Amino acid sequence: MLQHAVKNVLVQLSTSLDQLSEEQYAHPCKTLSNTSIGKHVRHVIELFQCLENGYADNLVNYEKRKRDTLIENNRTHAVSLLHAIAAGIDRPDKELILESSYDEHSNESIRISTNYYREVVYNLEHTIHHMALIRIGIREVSGIQLSENYGLASSTIKHLQSCAQ
Repeated sequence: MLQHAVKNVLVQLSTSLDQLSEEQYAHPCKTLSNTSIGKHVRHVIELFQCLENGYADNLVNYEKRKRDTLIENNRTHAVSLLHAIAAGIDRPDKELILESSYDEHSNESIRISTNYYREVVYNLEHTIHHMALIRIGIREVSGIQLSENYGLASSTIKHLQSCAQ
């Protein structure tokens, strides 16, 4: 069920990107502090890649992402990576270590016990958060219509539905 939710969100994201031109995807948006939709997509993709790469070693460090400008400037490449993430998300749960420094003035890192499913949940929520920002960017650069639930967490959707009844 968790992986199904991730796949649905990634499909929703990639479908919206398919409707943008390469120029719209990479265009700096004033409403996003001059970042592009592509930069937000790159950030989402790279966090999933960190989780995928850390799975084998049981050590995940989101700070060690590549910051690959090809992802943020090439929509087609980004969409193919989203499909690859969706295809590879069905892994068994297992214990992992999350490593991070959390201090901009120090290179010293801490290690926290976690597990694969917990990190998938984190990445899912993180993706939805960035999709809310991407929605703002899409409104600025194009006239495409997104679903009313685009960039909303499932708990928010359920709450809104209960209020409407």
